Amino acid sequence: MKRRSFLILGSLIGLSSTIKAKSPDSFGKSFKEVEATIRAVQEHMFPSGTELPSAREMNVTKFLFETISDRTYDKDIRAFVIEGAKELQVREKGRFASMSPREKEKALRRYEESSYGQNWLSRILTLTMEGMFGDPVYGSNVKEYGWKALHAFGGQPRPKNRYIEL
Repeated sequence: MKRRSFLILGSLIGLSSTIKAKSPDSFGKSFKEVEATIRAVQEHMFPSGTELPSAREMNVTKFLFETISDRTYDKDIRAFVIEGAKELQVREKGRFASMSPREKEKALRRYEESSYGQNWLSRILTLTMEGMFGDPVYGSNVKEYGWKALHAFGGQPRPKNRYIEL
């Protein structure tokens, strides 16, 4: 193999993960395909009727979408969120969002047994908690319910506007 061919091939292999990662523009379409699954996972993690506010009432799915679709967000993590949700859909034959809470728990525990699933669930939990307990200016933690549930308050000084322009 000639040196020039080797360098070109090496460059292409090195860029392959970046090429696979979705751009923010195409991300919206991909997100719509898995939104119900991500929402169902978040609502299972933070259900209604507990001392903490629910994921549904805190708008955490919208927060997750807005956060990871920002052009400055890591493309590989963006792709990981989508691919992990697709993997869960495949594993559960597209039924995850319509399962009972008990079935969802079993499905998530099975998914958690794989390192991929464990890492994906950790990422979803982190993004969900950022929404639940972050400053309400970012579109979640509605009426500061997350802070109130923990008997806490946000940091000072509080942001006056979003760092992500939508």
